[in-house]
Amino acid sequence: MTGSIPNEYFDRLYADNPDPWRFATSPYERDKYDDTIAALEGRKFAAGFEAGCSIGILTNRLAPLSDRLLAVDVAPAALAAAKQNCADHTNITFERRRIPDQWPAGPFDLIILSEVLYYLEESDIRLTAAHTQESLRPGGMVVLVHYTEPTDYPVSGNTAAEIFIDACAGRLHADLSLIRQQYRLDRLREGK
Repeated sequence: MTGSIPNEYFDRLYADNPDPWRFATSPYERDKYDDTIAALEGRKFAAGFEAGCSIGILTNRLAPLSDRLLAVDVAPAALAAAKQNCADHTNITFERRRIPDQWPAGPFDLIILSEVLYYLEESDIRLTAAHTQESLRPGGMVVLVHYTEPTDYPVSGNTAAEIFIDACAGRLHADLSLIRQQYRLDRLREGK
């Protein structure tokens, strides 16, 4: 596949199925979310950013760990479901945005890129890494999580993570890398 995946791809997915990846019911998703929350080490964040929030299942778990959380997605149907799934949280702002082109200003001390980078071509992954570094507060944390089985996306989950980590090498390094049966999680922080 050439180029980043267009918005219409996601619109079609949600038109056919309100939870196309079974975020609410899949053991894979539950385990992945458990690892994501564990990687945050119980820390409380002033301002979090979740790109590609989909229907808000992970968002719901991130909200208690953030004073303010910005959750974005390109699909209006996904955002509507996310708002409903997270209705108990008043600290979440939902916005329709496409990364990296519509990157929010920040600053953020937590940036979550869970199952989003491999929808982007390499140049967009590198631009996402640049935006991440520009909007991350000193001492902030970035968490990448990606499915590692074969897909028809622009790049594989492993390649997406490696491109992003390489693009951040001047400022951020991966201080945690978990390799699971079907996904990987990388946590990035400043320093060596």
